[in-house]
Amino acid sequence: MGQRKASRDGDRKVGRRALLIGGTAAAAGSALLARDELARLWWRTPGVEKPRKEGEVDYAGARWVAASEANWRRADRPDDYGIDMVVVHVTQGSFDSAVKAFQDPGHRAAAHYIVGQDGHVAQMIRELDVAYHAGNRDYNERSVGIEHEGFVDRPQDFTDEMYEASARLTARICARYDIPVDREHIIGHVEVPGTDHTDPGRHWDWEKYLRLIRRARTAPA
Repeated sequence: MGQRKASRDGDRKVGRRALLIGGTAAAAGSALLARDELARLWWRTPGVEKPRKEGEVDYAGARWVAASEANWRRADRPDDYGIDMVVVHVTQGSFDSAVKAFQDPGHRAAAHYIVGQDGHVAQMIRELDVAYHAGNRDYNERSVGIEHEGFVDRPQDFTDEMYEASARLTARICARYDIPVDREHIIGHVEVPGTDHTDPGRHWDWEKYLRLIRRARTAPA
């Protein structure tokens, strides 16, 4: 996020310098940039909220199961916060126990999606909203979190059905926000700065997962 901000600051400096010398093309570009920034600020204004439909999902293969409102924050991503990352989690429990935890207002955490060992996908938070899943505010604001049913020390929990369903989901997320399919942008919870979590653990097959995501990206929608 720091690099992205620096890049925008640099663009603004170039625009101002060009305006001082009367560059009409630069003026037009600066106007477009200003309009874009104003649009982003609009969605940060208290009381402004994008229209929503109850039960609507972002991924056609998911079933909607709402998380407690205490476990996420309303937003209008990617207009107010750009999305450039997917964070992979493991539930350390069953699918149902994860749903129950995310519906508990006292849990204070939830991911956007849960993927079951049978390939079932539940969406609990809209992608436009900020889920409290990574334990790092910056990463929460810029990422989509996906939980996977199982335990980090049980490789048998990571079934082919789970990998394939999760890969299809992640492929659609990456396509929607133009996220590169690589290990810099698809990471484990353990890789989030400041976290004390170890998931998805050493048994998660990253090579297989990224291969499946790339295959799903090229498959017909």
